[in-house]
Amino acid sequence: MEAFIEGFAKHGYLAVFVLMLLESACIPLPSEVTMLFAGFLASPDHPTDAVQLNFVVVALMGVAGNVVGSWLAYGLGRAVGRTPLDRWGKFVGIRAHDIDKAERWWAKRGTAAVFFSRMLPVIRTFISLPAGIEKMPFGRFTLYTAAGCIPWVFALTGVGYALGESWNSIVGSLQVASYVIAGLVVVALAAYIIRRRRAQDQTN
Repeated sequence: MEAFIEGFAKHGYLAVFVLMLLESACIPLPSEVTMLFAGFLASPDHPTDAVQLNFVVVALMGVAGNVVGSWLAYGLGRAVGRTPLDRWGKFVGIRAHDIDKAERWWAKRGTAAVFFSRMLPVIRTFISLPAGIEKMPFGRFTLYTAAGCIPWVFALTGVGYALGESWNSIVGSLQVASYVIAGLVVVALAAYIIRRRRAQDQTN
């Protein structure tokens, strides 16, 4: 962590952009740590040996990194498509019929999913993949991705700014919340797979 902080403090805005890009490109680097510390560097309490950052520029660089990273994940999903699910989904209880239903759901609610998921830990990191797979219009995807990122990034930056030297006092709590959400997602997915397999066994 110390090396991370030193490197971050040295590279400033570039570090914010790159780390947030990676997080949004399905590499689970916690935006909580990135933006809280960036907010601290923009506060009056920033270390004397670190560059003084501007609050608004910090947050905008975080949003820009998230949007660009989401383009990479979106592009991957769009290039790969649903073929892997069609080919391998049956081994985890996902049938073509289930994928068709998911596509119909996405057609109705995909825009809201992209927007609201950007404010949820863990889920926000991976939501661009299904958007690409379902070929959500790129302009709409970008608009709602940015709209969802802005409140999340500005809020984290603001908390880091307000806490100053105590910026890391709530990192643990935020990470616990992230783990809880991730666990709920895993449990829900496991329950879905088990239910699908039982339904298949009953029809065979």
